[in-house]
Amino acid sequence: MKVREIMTPDPVTCSPETSLLEVARRMEHRNCGSLPVVTAAGTGVVGIVTDRDIVMNSVAKGRNPLDLTAESCMTAPAVTISDDADVNDCLEVMEGKKIRRVPVVDSRGVLVGIVAQADIARHESRKEVGELVRDVSQP
Repeated sequence: MKVREIMTPDPVTCSPETSLLEVARRMEHRNCGSLPVVTAAGTGVVGIVTDRDIVMNSVAKGRNPLDLTAESCMTAPAVTISDDADVNDCLEVMEGKKIRRVPVVDSRGVLVGIVAQADIARHESRKEVGELVRDVSQP
């Protein structure tokens, strides 16, 4: 099975300059925990910002999140995967990098989707899902 078959297409995104308030509002509106951060042209993925990034890189450090942008908290560079990659390759990336979400790009490097643990859970065996959760959750 290919990544394009299980990914969530057309994820909500932000730019590096997007305020964290707007990032959080987009997460709330779309009921998601991360946003790929894309270039101003909206093509290349330059990072990813998660709800945890916001807490750990602003609130926990005593910084006011209302004064910050996605760029100030995002994880960069983002780990991405090709839409024509095999799902098993995606599992290996997620387990190896200990990440719960992977932006999906096409052959031109343009963002076309995102794969989260929930997408894996809907399409893979309990064994595969269990191994992914175990491996990603290890310190």
